[in-house]
Amino acid sequence: MKFDVERFNQLVNAEEYFEFFQLSYDPEVVHVNRLHILKLFSQSIREIDAHNSKLSQAEKLDLYSTALKKAYEVFLSSTPLEQKLFKVFKHKPNNIVMLTEIATS
Repeated sequence: MKFDVERFNQLVNAEEYFEFFQLSYDPEVVHVNRLHILKLFSQSIREIDAHNSKLSQAEKLDLYSTALKKAYEVFLSSTPLEQKLFKVFKHKPNNIVMLTEIATS
């Protein structure tokens, strides 16, 4: 599929990326998981760029399309809490005792 690099660089929201790559999506899934999908997509783009420097921009855009589709599909069967993409989900305060850590006699 032929994609325009200049147009890709102007995209700003999740829906625009899906429309650009002509990928079908459930608006409700994107609405609820927007930041997480874009975060995972962004991580994938960095990996693609780092490991595929010899590819043309068009070839990279094809890989980006696949990466967006995979990022979206992760959240069809998983939750942001399970994926822990953002620091807030990884941080466990030291001064909190979880109920599961309290032993009963």
